[in-house]
Amino acid sequence: MFPWNLFPFNKDMKNKLQHMKPDEIDQFIKGIMGNVMASQSGGTFNPEDGINHYQSQPTQKGNPLNSSAFETHDSVFVRIPIKDESRLKDIRIYHTANQLMVEHIPEQDAKHSITLPAMVKKKGSSAKYKDGILEIKLIKSYDIQYSQIDVTEI
Repeated sequence: MFPWNLFPFNKDMKNKLQHMKPDEIDQFIKGIMGNVMASQSGGTFNPEDGINHYQSQPTQKGNPLNSSAFETHDSVFVRIPIKDESRLKDIRIYHTANQLMVEHIPEQDAKHSITLPAMVKKKGSSAKYKDGILEIKLIKSYDIQYSQIDVTEI
């Protein structure tokens, strides 16, 4: 069993946490994480640095896509707002296990790469356009293949 009496919180801390509002708890946790990470890294740490933001990265100079990527239990979704519906016939979409590449949007020579929040399968992806949003659905891959590397003495 865990020795809770050695835990750094006391009864006063428990009462404070129970009466805090969600935004106060968020600030409290960020403060603690900032102090812990700063002491480990030897410098300052911004808690926001540890959060992964999955936004499109243009591979060429141009307008960003303003895309968003998120995952559910089974799938990864990428949503891209498209202003001009006539551009849909020109769009080319490719993906690897962890990246989605979109070409010819918003201009003909534009190329964008979007890092996916989870590994995805090669097959089973689909794309739908509705109400000005292109939604790409990719199936998550649970088969992560590991390869063992033997260490030999020289």
